[in-house]
Amino acid sequence: MLEFLSDLPRALWERLRDSLYFLPPFPEQIDSLALFGLLLLLGMLIGEWLQARTGWPKVIGYVLAGTLFGPSLLGWISIETLAKVRPLADAALGLLMLEVGRRLDLGWLLRNPELLRSTSSDIVLSCLLIFVFAFYGVGLSPAWSAATAAITMASAPAVVLLTVEQSRSQGQVTERIILHTAISCAASFVAFTLVLGIVHAEHSRNWINAVIHPLWVGVGSLLVASLAAHLALTIARLLPKGSLAQVFVLVASALLAVGIARMLAVPVFLTLFVMGVVLAVRDERQSLRYTALPEGHWLLAIILFVVIGAALPWSSFTWVTGLQALGLLAVRAVAKMAALALTGGSLPLKKRLLVGLGIQPLSATTVFMAYELARLYPGIGLSALTLPLFAAAIMELSGPALCWLALRRSGECHDDRPVRGGIA
Repeated sequence: MLEFLSDLPRALWERLRDSLYFLPPFPEQIDSLALFGLLLLLGMLIGEWLQARTGWPKVIGYVLAGTLFGPSLLGWISIETLAKVRPLADAALGLLMLEVGRRLDLGWLLRNPELLRSTSSDIVLSCLLIFVFAFYGVGLSPAWSAATAAITMASAPAVVLLTVEQSRSQGQVTERIILHTAISCAASFVAFTLVLGIVHAEHSRNWINAVIHPLWVGVGSLLVASLAAHLALTIARLLPKGSLAQVFVLVASALLAVGIARMLAVPVFLTLFVMGVVLAVRDERQSLRYTALPEGHWLLAIILFVVIGAALPWSSFTWVTGLQALGLLAVRAVAKMAALALTGGSLPLKKRLLVGLGIQPLSATTVFMAYELARLYPGIGLSALTLPLFAAAIMELSGPALCWLALRRSGECHDDRPVRGGIA
């Protein structure tokens, strides 16, 4: 029956081609980009429905759509299609990382010993306990244990930023969640750069890779970010503050940095984060200080999290790896909650614990860093990084909800607005 239903349109199409020479051959399958477009629509609808019915972050719906229709489950989207849309995902994550970097207030951190103490405790304790768990509990080698700690110690900046924006949350807890996320993200990127050398030292026969590669990534990211930031500020100073032209300059400069970083094999997420930090530090005239990304970056978020959901290796899931990932997440959660609870400060204990809850998400940056490391030694890296990838997969769905819950419990969330028709 199915063969008849497919043969009939094919016969009619071929008959039309006898007269209409411009018609292409009968398509044997739906174009991959068309399927990806359909997947984006489904992701948007699922996210909007989930947010409207439960109040949960839309990000969860985007990831669910990518996971369900990606290569690991239904297979609507192939691995080849994911490779084609990777530049879009890079641009999406890059712009979100740019925004996180611009919100990194180093001055506030240095003026506040309490915040410096809590963020330092979070970074050190998370990194140490995750390394110990990966090395002694799971049995990974020292290099891959260090890699696991480096890429899972930080919170997910894209998830935190989008959840805060969606919730319209403002207050002490919100600001500290953003600051902790940005600082731990910066520390994670530094650790990631160093880990590149450690991995090369363990697997490469040529020691020069262990020295040059971290320098290439670190210095290359800084140079590309600095040049793009300088270009953006130079042009923005000639334009009216807060104008659409300034927004265009900011986005165009960021996309230029994305393209150059991809050409030089420098991590996009690191380059754009550094660009955001450079913009925040060098913008003495505050030319771009109040120039925000347009609402369209939510569209990029849909692309990013649908791609991340589709890229997660659920087909390799086993109960053992699942339990190990849960163990890693438990150790990580204990480290972050303990760091916030024990460092004290002016913020009440309950609110410090809410900050610890809000910085639990683990998402796109972890997945991107894992695949960057796995690409170095494909035969070893992907299996060695199964643990952080499955931890990220679990937190892709639960992390946004935890951050949203922390914002709600803090009393700083202002998303209780009535819904007027439609799913959103």
